Amino acid sequence: MPEKLKKLFEDHFKEDVAELSPLPAHGSNREYFRLSNDKRSVIGAKNLDRLENDAFVTFSRHFLSKDLTVPEIYAEDLENDIYLQQDLGDVTLFDYLLDVREGRKDFPSRLLKTYEQVVELLPQFQIKGGQGLDYSKSYPHHSFDRQSMMWDLNYFKYYFLKLAHIRFNEQRLEQDFRTFTDFLLQADGNHFLYRDFQSRNIMLKDGKPWFIDYQGGRKGALQYDIASLLFDAKVDLPFEVREHLLDHYLNAVGELIPIDREVFTKHYYAFVFIRIMQAMGAYGYRGFYERKTHFLQSIPYAIRNLEYLVRKVDISIDIPVMMDVFQQLIQSSALREFGKANLRLKVRISSFSYKKGVPIDDRGHGGGFVFDCRFLPNPGREIAYKKLSANDQEVVDWFADKPDMDRWLKRIFTMVDAAITSYEEQNFTDLMISFGCTGGQHRSVHSANRLAAHLKETHDIDVVLSHRELRD
Repeated sequence: MPEKLKKLFEDHFKEDVAELSPLPAHGSNREYFRLSNDKRSVIGAKNLDRLENDAFVTFSRHFLSKDLTVPEIYAEDLENDIYLQQDLGDVTLFDYLLDVREGRKDFPSRLLKTYEQVVELLPQFQIKGGQGLDYSKSYPHHSFDRQSMMWDLNYFKYYFLKLAHIRFNEQRLEQDFRTFTDFLLQADGNHFLYRDFQSRNIMLKDGKPWFIDYQGGRKGALQYDIASLLFDAKVDLPFEVREHLLDHYLNAVGELIPIDREVFTKHYYAFVFIRIMQAMGAYGYRGFYERKTHFLQSIPYAIRNLEYLVRKVDISIDIPVMMDVFQQLIQSSALREFGKANLRLKVRISSFSYKKGVPIDDRGHGGGFVFDCRFLPNPGREIAYKKLSANDQEVVDWFADKPDMDRWLKRIFTMVDAAITSYEEQNFTDLMISFGCTGGQHRSVHSANRLAAHLKETHDIDVVLSHRELRD
């Protein structure tokens, strides 16, 4: 096969090949080689799937005619399953992200600018690139229709849920899948859907992004590809960066076609869910079934994405079995511990009044602590402090003279420190801790404030503090 690639190179360029070297494979059956001499370097591809080759070559030439940044196809011999394409180097967006973020907790501005470039170019493919495209070459299917969606959902069911031993009623889950696809199909599906728009399929060359691996493209909704990019599991973009990039993307779309953001957003997060499920099906197939364990390393990040979505999103359809499945995944310690993931823990600390009920954890995994402070000394019984709260210095000073409060808080600190250590080891990303007293004004507020200060001093975690009864 390398000899056939050499011959294709020599016949097309009328030059000898000085060097031919194989390139690493990344989760596909295609083989790539770099062929070079002192004048040029090109990439040779070998793929036994003729229909996939037809799609890639046809789409590449069409996109190039639209001035989009894709590799030029120099020559092909599809009878022998080979073709030559432009060499875009070796740096993917994923490689660049790992290099720039190494050892950093922030998201550097130069990396953000690169991602902004990417999301500005995506609508060019989806809208401009989709115009006049021969969708009859789409492989393996012409559109992201109900059949395609059900393939993805069943891929998730059989290769992830069953292999991960998640419990579900199959008939009821199938009914939820139908309800879910009905909702997805309400979105406008008349654009080019790249299908696998993620950081490993974006090359960086000459200071700009170039795009590859769109041979699975078909007609579909705008929401799918931007969801694929922003919820690419191992990339682990900060959630505030994802929101910024989504807004940036919508601005770019709006320069090409009219767009109703409310209508777009109504379906966007449902497409995020199906993209995550499709990816988890791939992790299960490659990891659990084929025993390629590096695919399992993405699972904790996918679980974290699900946790964020379940906490944040209401997609306004009734899919109880799907949501129960998601909750089981979120609560699974075993699934969070694959690979070398090190997810950041957020501890949510709050105070409350028992008169108004104990807070319910509807944003995390349902665990955590509720501490009853009503047995502790109460400054609220004294007229001078009755209208104050523990956010006032006079109340803080009052508690400073009460050793019972200090002794109790030290025991709380020890207990919570142990829980945080365990949560971090298990890659749980959310812990809720609530302190309650009679009015939610003094003892619970002071305890919550003290714990928050302690955790900020002793742990590298995110701490969110709130006082329910003191809100305006």
